[in-house]
Amino acid sequence: MEIIKLLLTLAAAFLAGSAFLRMKVPGGMLVGGIVGSAALGIIFQASYVPGAGKVFAQIVAGAFIGSGVKKSELKQIPRILRPAVLLLSFYMAANIGMGLLIHAASPVDIVTAFFSAVPGGISDIPIIAADMGANAPQVAALQFVRLVIGIGIFPGMINRFCKKEEPVSKTEEDTVSKSQTAGSGEEKKPYHALITFLIASICGVVGKMSGIPAGTLVFSLVSVIALKIFWGKAYLPAGVKRFAQLVSGAYIGCSLGWKDLLELRYLAVPAIILILGYSAFCFLMGEILKRFCGMSRKEAMLAATPAGASDMALISSDIGVQSTDLVLLQVLRLIIVTAIFPQVLHLILFTL
Repeated sequence: MEIIKLLLTLAAAFLAGSAFLRMKVPGGMLVGGIVGSAALGIIFQASYVPGAGKVFAQIVAGAFIGSGVKKSELKQIPRILRPAVLLLSFYMAANIGMGLLIHAASPVDIVTAFFSAVPGGISDIPIIAADMGANAPQVAALQFVRLVIGIGIFPGMINRFCKKEEPVSKTEEDTVSKSQTAGSGEEKKPYHALITFLIASICGVVGKMSGIPAGTLVFSLVSVIALKIFWGKAYLPAGVKRFAQLVSGAYIGCSLGWKDLLELRYLAVPAIILILGYSAFCFLMGEILKRFCGMSRKEAMLAATPAGASDMALISSDIGVQSTDLVLLQVLRLIIVTAIFPQVLHLILFTL
């Protein structure tokens, strides 16, 4: 009976996810997966995804982030260490501040509030939040708001605000563009993906058993980064990532009932706090990075935009910024926020 429920849940999640992808919704497969699975559960009480689905999603998320890291990018980290430390320190402060404000201004519990404000990946953070006892559907909804404003609003706002600035082009040795093209030109064989997945799975399970918050994702992430550095051929096909997003969305959607659906109406205030908070953060970091790190205001504000790393790399060139530093900062943010922020938030929650 459970296998039938699982297949029905994945089918409903896939149909809804495919529809959202066709509409070009950011994180469409994850968002659609939540909607399809939740609809099946609320209407027919027939949704089901085992706990192993959550582990699988975290393993694949860690493997994908890790396999995207390149040796050339790691070599450039010392050069951007100062802006990275400033940016990530202020991100952490903003995360905590907005989390406390969301909790104080709405019925959202403190764990959910903290994870709703984490500037990480929409596919990764909700599943980590579920692992730590947060309301995953609420986290996913607010992460979606963060991603939409990061992609749809901030770049245009930054471009208008900094329209008098000259285009930024920092292509020292064309590090990022060359590494990206080189990486894409390598022959990728099925056994490369199999080895990557096996290493990530073994280390992810060890991370799960360790009891470390988000240990599954952290261990799989670190192991694949190491594999990429020493072997150089770590990768996963894009279809596996989509499937992991589907499973992750379906797992989150299964936990969404009528009560949770009604509670989504309380998210208007948290969403406004996130929009205003990250807008203020973007302008503040633009000034700080300009003054203390010699970055242009436009480049600095784009570095402080809480959208996806790959999204910002593509969007920035459209508004006249072609900067290696910007891409490296975004990649570093994704890794640190995913691997470290949950540990810090866990310690803070433990002391409250």
